[in-house]
Amino acid sequence: MGPFFQVEKHMKKTKILGTGIYLPKKILHNRDLEKIVETNDEWIFERTGIRERRISSTEGGEWPTDMAYHATQDALKTAGLSANDIDLIIFASVTPDMKLPNSSTLLQTKLGISNRCACLDIAVACSGFVYGLNMANSMIQTGMFKNALIVGSEMLSREVNWKDRSSCILFGDGCGVAILGETPEGDSSEIHATHLGGDGSGKEFFHQQVGGAVTPITPAHLEEESHYMVMKGREMFKVATRTLAENAKIVCEKSEIELDEVDWLVPHQANIRIIETTGKLLGFPPEKVIVNIHKYGNTSAATIPIAFHEAISEGKIKRGDKVLLDAFGAGLTFGSTLLTY
Repeated sequence: MGPFFQVEKHMKKTKILGTGIYLPKKILHNRDLEKIVETNDEWIFERTGIRERRISSTEGGEWPTDMAYHATQDALKTAGLSANDIDLIIFASVTPDMKLPNSSTLLQTKLGISNRCACLDIAVACSGFVYGLNMANSMIQTGMFKNALIVGSEMLSREVNWKDRSSCILFGDGCGVAILGETPEGDSSEIHATHLGGDGSGKEFFHQQVGGAVTPITPAHLEEESHYMVMKGREMFKVATRTLAENAKIVCEKSEIELDEVDWLVPHQANIRIIETTGKLLGFPPEKVIVNIHKYGNTSAATIPIAFHEAISEGKIKRGDKVLLDAFGAGLTFGSTLLTY
């Protein structure tokens, strides 16, 4: 497993100051997919827990950085900050607006940030938001930055083969963001422990080999439709449930906080069976697990921040609650964070 990171006592504590989300207007229900591929609503819901997902407009206005712009407006309002208070943007996505320039600088411009803040894109698939949150945490703790914007924004509908019923039923589009800053004196909010890692030996379980430097897209690939994402569901299920459970145990151990002291588990929303099996492996009460996969499907790096924000907005997660964020994605990558909100 990957390295462990703990907050040293003399370092600054960090706090999630605000969150925000943006969900595309178009809703694609399972019944709509029945008209596209050989499947049905009952079959999809029983195996995945998904009823519908959001699909970004291809006419503009809902590209990954557009979604991030709207989500950030909400986060800034909650945090009581202006755009120029942000001095670091970490943009997690496997579906950036374009290869160059990076999406974080595009977002910087859209937000009207004129302070020339640091801009970083990361591609860690479904673990992206957790990776970004912990990178920002370390940088704020050391005094390098004051306020960081962490973005998980995906337009997976562009990368899905809509003729492949094994994959097109799973994914959707959306964005979730969080602003991380220094915890004020006397405030209980902090990130207790983090765990990040990867295992490249599992790269064949979920990949997209065409479109990079090794294999650029050609007309032949487009004709063969071999440029889309490919996933081996059974293999991913087995390794995901085991890894998510291990992630949770590791951060609890490192933070010296028992699992039964955790108020909420916010897992990556990939499949309801993965979520339920992980909860059972941990012996964690299902009523304390945040689930919204039925509404949005798998939005990769956006699933955890969307679920986290919704749980806050619905009054479930409250200030002072201990929250465990738990992610797993293609690569293979994984990460978890235990924090007091």
